[in-house]
Amino acid sequence: MEGLKSSLKRLEHDYVDIVFAHRPDAATPMKEIVEGFTQCIRNLNLAYYWGTSEWSALQIMEATQIAERYNLIAPVVEQPQYNAFHRERFEVEYATIFDQFKYGTTIWSPLASGLLTGKYNEGIPNDSRFATNPAFFKSTIEELQSEDGKAKIEKVRQLTKIAERLGGNVSQLALAWAAKNENVSTVILGATKVEQIVDNCGALKLLDKLTPEVMEEIEGILQNKPKPTPTFGRSR
Repeated sequence: MEGLKSSLKRLEHDYVDIVFAHRPDAATPMKEIVEGFTQCIRNLNLAYYWGTSEWSALQIMEATQIAERYNLIAPVVEQPQYNAFHRERFEVEYATIFDQFKYGTTIWSPLASGLLTGKYNEGIPNDSRFATNPAFFKSTIEELQSEDGKAKIEKVRQLTKIAERLGGNVSQLALAWAAKNENVSTVILGATKVEQIVDNCGALKLLDKLTPEVMEEIEGILQNKPKPTPTFGRSR
């Protein structure tokens, strides 16, 4: 509560629409966490909703059940990583909470730290975040230079051809592909230049062009569609 008050003071706002629990807090009982956010919303009028960030589906389920049991306010949105190269958790682990609670999502890293922009197809540019912050991105750089990283770059090259055929670029295609998922509520864009934001918004023109046939073509390139949890022929 004090952290949110301090943030609002810096923002010069009386409230926010949504406040996120950024990462789970293993040291605090879940009931206390849910009570804290409920007070922010119900008693202090500091926010309208609260959500989670990088919580497991089990933790989200626990928070929701506690809210129902004690007449508290449950979280309504998750902030997970999701992009064409990072799919397992979003498409498999969260499937139940999407189905049962219609849980929303604000996805981050839709361009896989820039990999899906095509800028690393010919190596690491001198003005890129990897070149200017090599220590911070050490593990990412090593992955990029591995055989798996090289295979991803080749996939980006193939996706670029589809993007250009549809009248866009590979960044716009990657963003449109993520936004196309019915469980994606909104996509977080990260930019250092106004031109990048303008270019990213060009993804909107590709959304309607992502027909089932095009989506299948993209799957053929990615070759990483997660297998759903077995239901043994039954569904809820």
